[in-house]
Amino acid sequence: MAAFTLSLHEHRLASSARLSLVAAPRVLYVRDGDVDVSGATVAAGAARYGAVACAVTAGLRGATVLRYEVRRGDSSASGPPLLEHPLALDPAQRYLVRCDRVDFDPGGEALPHGHRGGGIRYLLEGVLEVRVGHGPGRLMKPGDAWFETGVEPVHAIASRETPTSFVRVSVLPREIKGQSSIVYVDPAHAAVKPRRYTVFVDEPIDL
Repeated sequence: MAAFTLSLHEHRLASSARLSLVAAPRVLYVRDGDVDVSGATVAAGAARYGAVACAVTAGLRGATVLRYEVRRGDSSASGPPLLEHPLALDPAQRYLVRCDRVDFDPGGEALPHGHRGGGIRYLLEGVLEVRVGHGPGRLMKPGDAWFETGVEPVHAIASRETPTSFVRVSVLPREIKGQSSIVYVDPAHAAVKPRRYTVFVDEPIDL
């Protein structure tokens, strides 16, 4: 297995500020405001995938942008990340990158489950208790980020007082394009639908 990393950078851009990015497989998710990405507008709550060098320019109200990148080695050349984690990827296999948003109603719960690949989550709103394996729960608040390997079972419990949502980017086997990546510890839990998904990106990635 080659050494790859998935990193998350958070950029808070002032009005009309410009960010120049080198070539790398990446997802840009606009948390608030809007940006121009090499001539295409990306509004708040939307995402865009690309792998070539590009310029990101904030709109007149400024913008907060989450930048997820897959790189061989670490991401230190592109500035300190909010979170970075190694990925065990085989260059002989085919993968895709997926960006989606997960929304819980108050009191929603994701029963113990795994995924077909690893990814980084970023809490947008609400509160989420995340229990990984047999470890203690960790309380996530807006702006917190965490990595899930997909192998260790995760149990997530949302706030009972307010809606909760997070955005995530995962690297998954290409054969599940358009399909769910989730694998429940108890298959009977697949019938329980406590949350909603909005998929923004589901694109093949060239390692």
